[in-house]
Amino acid sequence: MWARAQTLLIFTLFHLGSFEERIHPQNCTLNCIRKGEPQCKYCRITQDDVKTALGFTSPFGACVPWPCHSFLGETPDICQHYVHAPQNVAVQFVPNPDPKHETAIISWSPSKYGIAFLRGFQVSLQALGGTQVTCQLFLMQQNLSLTPDDTKMVYYSDPFPVLTLDTQYAVTVMALPVPEQWDRFYQKKLFRTSTCPEKNGLEKCKKDWYPRYLVVEQDGHNINVTFNLAPPSLQINRYFSLCYGGGQRTYTTFEPDLKRNNTHYMYRLPQLSTGVNYTCEIAADVVDAVRKKFSVEIWPTTESAPSPSSPDIGPFIPLIPLGIVLAATLAVILIVLCKRKRVKLSKKYTAPDVFAQLQAKPEEQLVAVSPKSTPPSVLIVYSNSDGPAHVRVVLNFAAFLQRHMAIKVFLDLWESLSLMEEGTLGWYCRKLAESDYVLVICSPGLHQTPGNKEDDGEDEDTPDQNVSSAIVALIAEELCRTKARGDDISRYITAVFEYSKETDLPAVLALASHYTLTTDFPLLFSHLHGVALQQPGTCLKIENISEDYSELPAGEALKKAILEAKVGLGEQPECKYVKEPEIATTANG
Repeated sequence: MWARAQTLLIFTLFHLGSFEERIHPQNCTLNCIRKGEPQCKYCRITQDDVKTALGFTSPFGACVPWPCHSFLGETPDICQHYVHAPQNVAVQFVPNPDPKHETAIISWSPSKYGIAFLRGFQVSLQALGGTQVTCQLFLMQQNLSLTPDDTKMVYYSDPFPVLTLDTQYAVTVMALPVPEQWDRFYQKKLFRTSTCPEKNGLEKCKKDWYPRYLVVEQDGHNINVTFNLAPPSLQINRYFSLCYGGGQRTYTTFEPDLKRNNTHYMYRLPQLSTGVNYTCEIAADVVDAVRKKFSVEIWPTTESAPSPSSPDIGPFIPLIPLGIVLAATLAVILIVLCKRKRVKLSKKYTAPDVFAQLQAKPEEQLVAVSPKSTPPSVLIVYSNSDGPAHVRVVLNFAAFLQRHMAIKVFLDLWESLSLMEEGTLGWYCRKLAESDYVLVICSPGLHQTPGNKEDDGEDEDTPDQNVSSAIVALIAEELCRTKARGDDISRYITAVFEYSKETDLPAVLALASHYTLTTDFPLLFSHLHGVALQQPGTCLKIENISEDYSELPAGEALKKAILEAKVGLGEQPECKYVKEPEIATTANG
């Protein structure tokens, strides 16, 4: 009985991985590795070792998969054997006292395919959107030959220090040797480091801090907001509040007096209308600050203000009957005067033409667009996979929005320096958080995803197409989360130009507001500025937008770019549609 239990225990421990051997890097020399000495089982290769093996200092360090005979001295025939990619790649974070960085260690297991020819591993780490790559090279002694049973061993890398917080990294583990004709020789894994609040706490992170305590109270026709101040260690002395609703935007900045109260502060929201639902934000007045969002609505008050004191009315009690008599006399006089006036008006009154009033056209008002002190900001997202003609249309459209529609436009074509500093995805993520609206220009290139790409002999997608797909996925995820929370989704807008089709709209953005340009220019202006174009008895027209926009220089350039895009994308001009009935007749005949 005990023997059976012991056998069952050993079998369970074996399948749970209790007998996994953990192998950590060793300090060895290249001479020890080449001689095949037993103590050089798994060695780290430093920059000095690379210089010794190659005879010169490589500017890439250990990041280049050099041929295995460069280090091991083996013949090229041996180095052409196939070794499959490692498996079970994992990332482990180790304690790091630095509050601004983290340290990670990578682990993996070798594959059983080609394990007899395995000579080492190369591990590279790179931040997404960054250019710097950190690599580590590990080699095994020359006479070592592994078996399929050794796939249970777990290999570890050296620590990767100084990893920036709240950053996504890609780690690649490559099996060596790397032959000239290779396939599936590496394994890639994405991971994200902890945020500053997760590692150090919110009270120690200036960029991520936001007010947690928030109380909104109505005082008559005013709104008082009380919130907690940032800790003095963060050195945040200035805050701002932004409210928008009913077509209005109010921006307020304030500096609390920390000598009076350094824990809480109360301020008053100005210029708010009764009965309007406002969405407000409050944050520290620093770059990329996290904003605390809340809703406000002023309810009408019917209670009169209480008197400071109740006077003694005892001496005035005898005068009450006299007041009642005077009030009755005054009421009789007013009734008589009203009857006489009604008789005179009845002789002169002529009933108006009710049908003429109903059929009268609404009065048109022409409103000139003037730039606001804080114009709404719009991030334009597009795909440059449709060629330079489509890119010119987007560029002219952005210039028209900013010049004649009082809009602050964020376009990557205008931010080359920021894109080089932050990377494309980093720049778009920051602008998604800063912009008031997100406008996605839908086109065939944006609608096409790497998954439904036709097999044309190319295995890899273009970087620009992958970036566009990733940005659309980020917008779609944020749109779905906003809808699930029950918040306003008017921030997200999709649009197509005349040469595109409605089917070019990605299905993940179907919840967003949609417009056809340039036909819906007035509707787009109404959406971005919160202005109603139709009111009872009034029709609002926007100068240079409701009429022919091409009369303006920027509008003429946009119209010309659209016509060129029609030809470039293979769409027939409108004048050629006269042949369509003839084709239809032939088909039916």
